Amino acid sequence: MLQQTQVSRVVEKYKEFLKAFPTVRALAKAPLAEVLKVWSGLGYNRRAKYLHDAAKAIVVDHKGKVPVVYSELVELPGIGPYTASAVRVFAFNEADILIETNIRAAYIHHFHSNVLQNVRISDVEIVPLATLAAEGQDPRKWHWALMDYGAYLKRSGVRNNHRSAHYTKQSKFEGSLRQMRGRVLRDVMQGRKGKKGEKWEKALAGLARDGLIVKEKGKWRIA
Repeated sequence: MLQQTQVSRVVEKYKEFLKAFPTVRALAKAPLAEVLKVWSGLGYNRRAKYLHDAAKAIVVDHKGKVPVVYSELVELPGIGPYTASAVRVFAFNEADILIETNIRAAYIHHFHSNVLQNVRISDVEIVPLATLAAEGQDPRKWHWALMDYGAYLKRSGVRNNHRSAHYTKQSKFEGSLRQMRGRVLRDVMQGRKGKKGEKWEKALAGLARDGLIVKEKGKWRIA
């Protein structure tokens, strides 16, 4: 939920989501339409489908228990290297390392401040440092501290995200295809035809490609 979404928008949705789907099995059993309804307002609805698909895979392949092993986590729908490591660290307190925007800011500030400003720092360069620094630490507390410290640096005026080779500036939401996708999905959920147009059609095609909607008897519905 926190991926490219502000904490203030996530907190209440997180509570609402857990109330609606208190267990992995409850989430897996729910129709996708219900999951998307509860998710509505967070955007990036593909994340909700990944979460739903992952829950179903966990029930079928892991007897309803979220796996601890990295290789099993990354096999779940929508789970990449960062999320797999984050689950290991924060859910299970397993020794691992993870790099996100605030952690990246902390390492660049302390270990790459003398590098030329036009040189972009890759996570490949950060990983060995992060691995050494994490040795002997409580994984959960260590990464909480790193995230908080990186956020503190930013509040203090340290701006070095642009120095990362992985930095991308988030595109404007208003008038974007992302915004249109949300509108189209709501139209489909509510049975409305919506306002046709090139962007509407493009959003519709993208939602179908992502497996969020399907066409049945000439009408679109939630998959």
